[in-house]
Amino acid sequence: MTRIKPPQALLGSPDEIEAQFYEALQRGDIDRLMAVWSDDDDIVCVHPGGPRLVGAAAIRGSFETLFANGSVDAQPEKVRRVLSHSSAVHNVLERVQVMGSDGPQAAWVIATNVYLKGAQGWRLVCHHASPGTPRELQEVIETATTLH
Repeated sequence: MTRIKPPQALLGSPDEIEAQFYEALQRGDIDRLMAVWSDDDDIVCVHPGGPRLVGAAAIRGSFETLFANGSVDAQPEKVRRVLSHSSAVHNVLERVQVMGSDGPQAAWVIATNVYLKGAQGWRLVCHHASPGTPRELQEVIETATTLH
């Protein structure tokens, strides 16, 4: 009996796992998308304006519903990264193409992706996305002279 394995995420870096996540969104590939998530019971996903989804089954179900309407054309832009030995936090400005009454339009979403490094390498443990806006969001950057 041949065992079919779902696509495997690379052990690589948080950047590689993030690239796979967005590629899976763009292709509407649920197996590839779920392969980047941790096996932890408490993984979390919050879609723009949606509830907190906890666990792989809830997250998979939500993306299956999204993919029933087609893939999600989300392009990561302006990524801010905080990296330690076993955790990484990426704050991402996403440009999402959505179909409006006047045809395709861009919406801008701020998302935070959290990655942990475990036995299987880097895996996504949290994706939290803000409600979208029709205009690109500006960054406010202030350099602190003293850390608290």
